[in-house]
Amino acid sequence: MSGILEDFIEQLTILPGIGKKSASRIAFFILKLPKAKVEEFANSIITAKLNLKPCARCGNLTEGETCHICNDTRRDNSVVCVVEEPSDVIVVESTSEFKGVYHVIGGALSPLDGVGPDDINIASLEKRVADDGIKEIILATNPNTEGEATAAYLINLLKSYKVKITRIARGIPVGGFLEYADKTTLSKALENRTEIK
Repeated sequence: MSGILEDFIEQLTILPGIGKKSASRIAFFILKLPKAKVEEFANSIITAKLNLKPCARCGNLTEGETCHICNDTRRDNSVVCVVEEPSDVIVVESTSEFKGVYHVIGGALSPLDGVGPDDINIASLEKRVADDGIKEIILATNPNTEGEATAAYLINLLKSYKVKITRIARGIPVGGFLEYADKTTLSKALENRTEIK
């Protein structure tokens, strides 16, 4: 295999979820595209990398000083959904249910990996709670060990403020089957059950 092709495939494996086989398929797909399309693709990556930065208020990605969500006067600034990454904002927004604003902390606490409270965007969240008249914080960190540890840390940090703290419910997905649910998911579904009225 050519050194250039091998390097190209290797570079593609840095993408999440892309192994050597997938990287090889993607590389050959890109090489079949017209040169103009490849240049357009490469330029869009460079443009995004050079021009997107964290929003000064919430940490979401933006081209300007503040993001389009923070600038939207129709949003409820008293309700803040805390997420780990900007990609999580896109997921929550796709539901069209949430009308508040966000705070992207840029990761999760992971002492084993050397990630502590000072390494993620927590201090600015505390400042927002103290200064911005926030009534509710919705913790939407991932339901894994690091996400749970981060949520527990934030609950402890923010409990002295007069703010309602909630956690997104977890459980059986719509269209799922009980027989395929692991015991942790099932126990969370039972714990977060709602009353039928």
